[in-house]
Amino acid sequence: MKAPAFAYVKPSTLDAVFELLERHGEGAKLLAGGQSLIPSLNMRLSAPELLIDITGLREYAGIHASVDSVRIGALTTHAEIERSAEIGKHLPLVARAVSHIAHPAIRNRGTLGGSLALADPAAEYPACAVALEATIVVSGRNGERRIKAEQFFKGLFETDLKPGEVVTAAEFPVAGRNDKSVFLELSRRRGDYAIIGLAAHNSRFVFFGAGTKPVLAGNAASKTSLQEARAALATDLDPPADLYNSSATKLHLAGVLLERAWNTLSTSH
Repeated sequence: MKAPAFAYVKPSTLDAVFELLERHGEGAKLLAGGQSLIPSLNMRLSAPELLIDITGLREYAGIHASVDSVRIGALTTHAEIERSAEIGKHLPLVARAVSHIAHPAIRNRGTLGGSLALADPAAEYPACAVALEATIVVSGRNGERRIKAEQFFKGLFETDLKPGEVVTAAEFPVAGRNDKSVFLELSRRRGDYAIIGLAAHNSRFVFFGAGTKPVLAGNAASKTSLQEARAALATDLDPPADLYNSSATKLHLAGVLLERAWNTLSTSH
């Protein structure tokens, strides 16, 4: 199929972006990496009046590590994150997750901010952000807001972004010496959407592909034995069925990932 007609603009400042969003409202869409938006346009699932290309705002890209945190600009691509020595050193969970995102061509274009703002329940970054207790930084006409990841993701493709706001960065706490992380994902083929996935950091087990947003399995994490944790998982998750897997199958697979993560975290040093 072919995308519907729309106007296109590439502003050079964030203030210009805010002005355009204010003027066009729901008729405007932001283009960051375009790896989700462009297919949506081509399939006519989205029909904006105006496409606002923010890829020229390079001040909102880049990775900056401090003593306590790593700030990743919203326009940083998956490939840049994948290649970053700082991410590998300070955010091992993110480093493990990024190679599971689609395919190299998409990782070269797709961005962190685009993934977080889309809030796809099968996406890797939102689960990592919740597991690591990251802060999502958003900007609007009235300045900057900082939102805990657990509060940022509201539901199916729904976030705490208000009209006219833009994700500008995410800040992740630096992993401590004794912190342990595991990232696991099951898909039909490498690069496909996850059937079920798990981002685990210390005692925080966050599943994706298991609900309308990343799901923190608090009941399972509170248990002292693996057997109890697997039994408790049914109280944390009610995964929706998809074209190929029933809810019961996905819950079973979530238990498999929990077991693998539990054993890895128990034995890693």
